[in-house]
Amino acid sequence: MIAVVRAPRIPDAAALCAALAEGGIGFTELTFTTPDVTTHLELAARAGRRVGVGTVLTAEQAERGIAAGASFLVTPGCRPEVARAARAAGVPVVLGALTPTEVAHAVDLGAAAVKIFPARAFGPGYFKDLRGPYPQVPLVASGGVNAGNAAEFLRQGALAVCAGTDVVPPEAVAAGDWAEITRRARAFTAACAVRE
Repeated sequence: MIAVVRAPRIPDAAALCAALAEGGIGFTELTFTTPDVTTHLELAARAGRRVGVGTVLTAEQAERGIAAGASFLVTPGCRPEVARAARAAGVPVVLGALTPTEVAHAVDLGAAAVKIFPARAFGPGYFKDLRGPYPQVPLVASGGVNAGNAAEFLRQGALAVCAGTDVVPPEAVAAGDWAEITRRARAFTAACAVRE
């Protein structure tokens, strides 16, 4: 599970990551759509949190994120220049894709995993379909994943799921309501645990 944070402000990124980890979500993706994201990355990374940066569109953003301590990069689509920057720095990149052709392109670019985005567009069954030609490709479901459908995405072949506003609503993040975020993370984690 990866929590994807999009918020107008983050009062304490290390505390946010700690709240998510307490709820069972150990990976946090901060996004370039959040103001001062590199400052937040630095704070969370210094606190020893597993934090990456998403919505990476350019090599320059990739380099800034890596310099700030991002341990992984995430793109919304296939971004060759981001893949090159990640490879040069030895940082894993999760490239976004939707179609089988885009999945193949992401693999060719060296993606550590392929984010199927938006996952809601085709639903959980699409992951089973993609597993046919791509049984070894780690697929991540992102976009429209929530506590009600996360387990089904995992059952149908996703290696991981991204939790967005279902777990980290922008208003709760901006308010620093860490107890609420932990509660939401626990609920999401419990929903994923019933996948067997």
